[in-house]
Amino acid sequence: MKTTYKITGMTCEACKYKVQSLLQKSMGVESVEVILETNEAIIESLNPINIAALKNALKEAPKYQIDLPSTNDNSLSITETKSWFETYKPVLLIFFFVTAISFLAAWQTQHHFAMTWMRYFMAGFFFAFSFFKLLDVKGFAESYAMYDLIAKRIPFYGKVYPFIELLLGFLFLLNWQPLWVNAFTILLMSVSLTGVLQSVLNKTKIRCACLGAVFNLPMSTVTIIEDGLMVVMAAWMILMELKLLA
Repeated sequence: MKTTYKITGMTCEACKYKVQSLLQKSMGVESVEVILETNEAIIESLNPINIAALKNALKEAPKYQIDLPSTNDNSLSITETKSWFETYKPVLLIFFFVTAISFLAAWQTQHHFAMTWMRYFMAGFFFAFSFFKLLDVKGFAESYAMYDLIAKRIPFYGKVYPFIELLLGFLFLLNWQPLWVNAFTILLMSVSLTGVLQSVLNKTKIRCACLGAVFNLPMSTVTIIEDGLMVVMAAWMILMELKLLA
């Protein structure tokens, strides 16, 4: 027999596979199909399964909840739609504040204003984005492993990545070894950008992990622009540093 249940708390493919693996362990369950788009789980079993047993199976990940679907079909048919601005409002606000603060910080610089502004911008960028990732390192790592080339193969890398961004924030702020720091930034963001490009080109519907697990942002061209901008700025700063050293 097949029974359809409602699942709450899922936001990405990583959530889907987590729920599926946990429910699969329940006694009496033959197979589990989790549908992220409708927040449903279709469970096949020989005999009816007590809902309490399924809830107990998800205790390991308490943010996911399972229940029988509501008898009020109208309440399930309403789909919330958001505009592009509403969807990416958190990212846009962060970029606005980081840009404004770094501009004001570099305003009194008498020489190399553009270079100083970019350095402060990079520092602010890494501080802000690492902050949201650090709020839920485990949740970020699970989402990041869905598309990042390294995190897919080495899950621990996803847990370390927020701290790498935090360290880069301090290094840019202190202007420590700018050539090496910018070169490392290009490498780091290029790897991330490659994974993002693959996901977008394949039209894979997963959550962007740029702001950790705090915001439910879809993977899109916005993520490509974000990573690409950091690569371009780091490369530009290397060229400017080499010009000063010449």
